[in-house]
Amino acid sequence: MLAALTGLGLSTAAGLNAYIPLLVVGVLANFSDTVKLPDGYGWLSNWGVLAIIAVLLLAEFVLDKVPVVDSVNDAIQTAVRPASGGVVFSATAAAAEFDQSTWMTEHPWAGWLIGIVTALAVHVLKSTARPVVNATTAGLGAPVVSTVEDAGSLGVSLIAIFLPVLVLLLLAGVAVFAWWVFRKVRSPSRE
Repeated sequence: MLAALTGLGLSTAAGLNAYIPLLVVGVLANFSDTVKLPDGYGWLSNWGVLAIIAVLLLAEFVLDKVPVVDSVNDAIQTAVRPASGGVVFSATAAAAEFDQSTWMTEHPWAGWLIGIVTALAVHVLKSTARPVVNATTAGLGAPVVSTVEDAGSLGVSLIAIFLPVLVLLLLAGVAVFAWWVFRKVRSPSRE
């Protein structure tokens, strides 16, 4: 069960920023026994791959702070963030250990699918909320919200790896926030 929570937490983090959980998993796989990459995922701890991920993270960090550019970036990231969610769910061996399930072990695509759907759901929430933030703050909220999202992605990644039980609380919080955002987007303004 903890492996599934780790995978869900990392996939959630990937929905906010595709590169932070990949970098966290890769670096921890190199420096600790906390993350053990399954067969076929050793590339994620390769320093060359991690350098590329770090460059992409830097670009994402800058682009996501600029109003309007952040929405273009979100459109591009619609493919990247879910893919990252699938990778980090599977790379942390969550799919193979999901409730010690033989079915999950025999169907590794399911771990990818869970990670993709989780990251996509968070990404859709983020990309729906961002234009609302930009419009209501005349763009001044973009760098603040982006910084909070980046810090959240890092925090969720670390929680997912070191305290996976807390992922349940996190997912409940995300669900409440999603309800609030969709309610705000759907309701006509009362001006």
